Amino acid sequence: MRRDLHAPLDETFGATLSSAWYKPPGGYTACRLEMKNGDRALFVWDENAYWLGNTKTPEALWRTEKYTFEEVPYPVARWAQRELLAELDMTDPWLAAYEHVAWFFLPILFSKDGRASSRAFFADHAAGFPDANAEDALGFYERFLSSGVFDDHRYTMAAKLGTSEHVDRTRMSATMGEFNAAKLLTDAGYAPTPEIELDSGYALDFRVTTDRGPVLVEVTRPGRPAGRSAGTPAAAIRQTGAAKTDDQLAAHPDAVLFVDCSSFHDDEWAALAGERPDAGHRPAVVFRARPDGSVAGYEKGSVPLALDDVLGK
Repeated sequence: MRRDLHAPLDETFGATLSSAWYKPPGGYTACRLEMKNGDRALFVWDENAYWLGNTKTPEALWRTEKYTFEEVPYPVARWAQRELLAELDMTDPWLAAYEHVAWFFLPILFSKDGRASSRAFFADHAAGFPDANAEDALGFYERFLSSGVFDDHRYTMAAKLGTSEHVDRTRMSATMGEFNAAKLLTDAGYAPTPEIELDSGYALDFRVTTDRGPVLVEVTRPGRPAGRSAGTPAAAIRQTGAAKTDDQLAAHPDAVLFVDCSSFHDDEWAALAGERPDAGHRPAVVFRARPDGSVAGYEKGSVPLALDDVLGK
């Protein structure tokens, strides 16, 4: 371990080898490797060994198998995540306070390229909500994710936030639009399954089961009309809807298009809700979520979902 793991990292970055913060599972020995550039790694072993790091992988580990937290022994996964969550509590207590959000996005929050951008997106951009602070946004997603709706799809959904070194507010907000749509579906009593691979070669965002059979859902999130070629709210949703009808929805015309307008400011949404324009595809649900949990919206076409109780008119 010292020769093959610590030594090459120390030579490259300057690495400190220390004891684990928490007692490892019975029968295991564990250590931490902390690099001067902020990278981290955990190593735990008995007759099997597990490495978890967001740093350059030492050559001795290049040909080893890769596993998710769910695929390794539960005591090992629990120990490793406790180590990371404890570090998050030290560096970003404002984020660690939202326990399910922190746990859910842990693979991204500690990824090599995405750890700074993901934290900045939550802190500085309120996870894509306009006129909101980080506490409001994190509270919204904490209430939703703590329901466990996506626990079995954690890697699929968390990975959508991406591991870019820089904050891409448009793309990351679009990712959170899928969570917003899923919350609307969940509040209506449906259980959305994400990333549905289809024979057409496309993957749609969700499938939900209804009394009349499965319904496919594709989500899009237009940016604010201000500063873009689509200079009105109506033009913005038509433009983003057209991008979907050119590919996924052309192959699956019966799918429901969910247009998440949660990036719109109050006046922009008021104009859209007053006009109730088409989104370029039917059936469609045009909606706006707010951090307090309220949702307003309207439907176009024959939407095969019962949303009246959750979709404020």
